[in-house]
Amino acid sequence: MVKVAIFDYGAGNIFSLKSSLEKNNAEVDVITNLDNIDGYSGLLLPGVGNFDPAIKSLSSSKTAFRDLVKNQIPILGICLGMEMFFEKSEEGKLGGLGVLEGEVVLLPNKFKIPHMGWNDLQIEKPSILLEGVKDGSWVYFVHSYRVKPKNEEIIKADSDYGISVPAVIENGTLLGTQFHPEKSGKTGSIMIKNFLRVCKK
Repeated sequence: MVKVAIFDYGAGNIFSLKSSLEKNNAEVDVITNLDNIDGYSGLLLPGVGNFDPAIKSLSSSKTAFRDLVKNQIPILGICLGMEMFFEKSEEGKLGGLGVLEGEVVLLPNKFKIPHMGWNDLQIEKPSILLEGVKDGSWVYFVHSYRVKPKNEEIIKADSDYGISVPAVIENGTLLGTQFHPEKSGKTGSIMIKNFLRVCKK
């Protein structure tokens, strides 16, 4: 059985993610710092909360987080969790984790914010997370921002709703989704399985 940790920023509402991982035979702990991360095969940054408070809750663990990246421990960032990988966000004043170059920008004001609902994935490049997922599969989004990576090669899938929104990014063992796989039915379950498979390696 693979053992993974979910980082809790204090925003709560991570039950569905924990439940989704456990349904796929993972042992899951919810943690609030990265002091004792050695026993885990993977880390998840969930998609709930606001940028600055979430970054603050990780500030004492920034070095430990960078060490995880350096040591190639699989990390899945969901929505806000993925946005935190980057250098800065229009949502907050604090710097991001800075493990990926780029920024996070507000969706254009022609959208109702937050954007909520099901949208289809346009798979652009092969991806560990998307193995077994068909192009055009539908996933569930709840977000107000989108990522703008400096290196567009890390974008593995987009979703198009008037503008192209990076939906899946992948850079080594850093994996991210703008949508919520834990709320995306069978398609999301495939991605959770794929992430856990990476953790087992």
